[in-house]
Amino acid sequence: MRRPPLHRLGDLQLQIMKVLWTRGEASVAEVHNTLGREPRFAYTTIATMLRKMEARGLVGHRTDGRTFIYAAAVEEVQVSRGMAEHVLDRLFAGSVADLVSHLLSAREVSREELARIERFVAERRKAS
Repeated sequence: MRRPPLHRLGDLQLQIMKVLWTRGEASVAEVHNTLGREPRFAYTTIATMLRKMEARGLVGHRTDGRTFIYAAAVEEVQVSRGMAEHVLDRLFAGSVADLVSHLLSAREVSREELARIERFVAERRKAS
């Protein structure tokens, strides 16, 4: 069975995708406004990035008059799964235990989060 493609996005690409996942669809101007018009994200930068993302199959567009309206062509879960697998493989040689150990030692983890993690592990044990 063929694995779905892994999508690895840069910071700006991920921010753009989050806008499209939240809104459903948006013009370049709407994406630009949503990102808060930060100086490093000029309108033309957003437009160029959307065209590049469309060429990669990440987004698609329709026209409304003279305006391109963009929408995500991949689901958020596909991107998050691909990016997580990339980190897991590159930094932890595929070891989930090493990844979890690193996360638990590198960040403060609340009791509530630890309880959630324990529930996930218990559910996974039952399913195995």
